[in-house]
Amino acid sequence: MRVDNAGVGIEYEVTGEGRPVVLIHGFPDSGKLWRNQVSALADAGFKVIVPDMRGYGASDKPTDIEQYNILYLVADIGAVLDDAGVDRAHVVGHDWGAAVAWVLAAVAPERVDHLAVLSVGHPTTFRSEGFEQHEKSWYMLLFQFEGIAERWLSDNEWANFRAWGHYPDPDGIISDLEATGSLTPGLNWYRANVPPSSYVEESIALPPVQAPTMGVWSSGDFALTEGQMTRSEGQVAGTWRYERLEGPGHWMQLEAPDEVNRLLKDFLPG
Repeated sequence: MRVDNAGVGIEYEVTGEGRPVVLIHGFPDSGKLWRNQVSALADAGFKVIVPDMRGYGASDKPTDIEQYNILYLVADIGAVLDDAGVDRAHVVGHDWGAAVAWVLAAVAPERVDHLAVLSVGHPTTFRSEGFEQHEKSWYMLLFQFEGIAERWLSDNEWANFRAWGHYPDPDGIISDLEATGSLTPGLNWYRANVPPSSYVEESIALPPVQAPTMGVWSSGDFALTEGQMTRSEGQVAGTWRYERLEGPGHWMQLEAPDEVNRLLKDFLPG
């Protein structure tokens, strides 16, 4: 299925029937990231909505960096829900998709039933986490340099991407990035939302999240501290649940799919 949001086409798939849940991916993925969750949630009685976010997969890839501002990304989810005939849904996000999910829940609480965020904590907490998180996020500065970042990641058969990213299926994701031309658009998410100035400028205050929220962090995550997730509780007015997975890396839904599926099915009312 496909919906147009202000001239940008967003591709999405719907599987199953029941209470709607939307799954939002981040860098460097497409909706394929959730391949181990879709059938499990559909079998559990959910209507599972999985978009390729703008810049990825079969969705459009604007050339203007500002088109990847997080408010446009949030609006894309709203357009997908509207097109699917859904007023209110459970929202699950990972990586940049978690950031989108946090902002959606804050600015459009009427659209979010329950919120589950994997790996990435609340944007305010992430920015204020301190030196350890900034050290882990060194690559975000590299990603600001157009052309240089692309070469650094892809030269020598993507050697740096393979060494840095610890992606569970590097050949598969590299093949997808090359086939869809998603590398530069994916990097534009960083360029639009975390330019160097953002580290010294005061961030925009978001309203507290009203939805019941579950944060999930995995101990093998190379890019994110546990604190940026646990301290997110302070940004949630609804109930808060924290789950720590021992062992998996950043892409927990690929490395520990059964555990992620169990947590989602336990947390999300069906």
